[in-house]
Amino acid sequence: MRYNLIRKMDISNGPGVRVSIFMQGCHFHCKNCFNEETWDFEGGQEFTDDTIDKVLELSKKDFVKGLSILGGEPMHPKNIEGTTKLARAFKEAYPDKNIWVWTGYKFGETLDKDKEVFKYIDVLVDGQYVDELHNFKLKWRGSSNQRVIDIKKTFENKKVVTIED
Repeated sequence: MRYNLIRKMDISNGPGVRVSIFMQGCHFHCKNCFNEETWDFEGGQEFTDDTIDKVLELSKKDFVKGLSILGGEPMHPKNIEGTTKLARAFKEAYPDKNIWVWTGYKFGETLDKDKEVFKYIDVLVDGQYVDELHNFKLKWRGSSNQRVIDIKKTFENKKVVTIED
């Protein structure tokens, strides 16, 4: 598994100041994707335990509210193991900070609800970016088909609970 970039202070991918990691590799290739450089599964840098340690170190500051995991495609079968390992380590180190994940898969349809990673994720933004549905007024997502899902409430209520803009 590989990753493209780590941002140590990101204010555009989730609420508050966050650490963000962009996983490498995506097979969706959405038209006008804002992150085409993450498509190639062979690009970027190797994702290792040192990568996780770096994310955890950057996240220890009190003003960091959480971790954002984007792509590429963090939930792709080639990336899900590393995404899960990072999310688990982050929640163990910072149980009061939140994790947001962006995926082109649809929760409950093309993305299995039983994946271990959902034990650690707080918010999932799901669905492929659709350029024809792009809306600058949307918060945390690029197109109106995408959902911002509160994962904890979704599992508690046994139905998808979204966070409105």
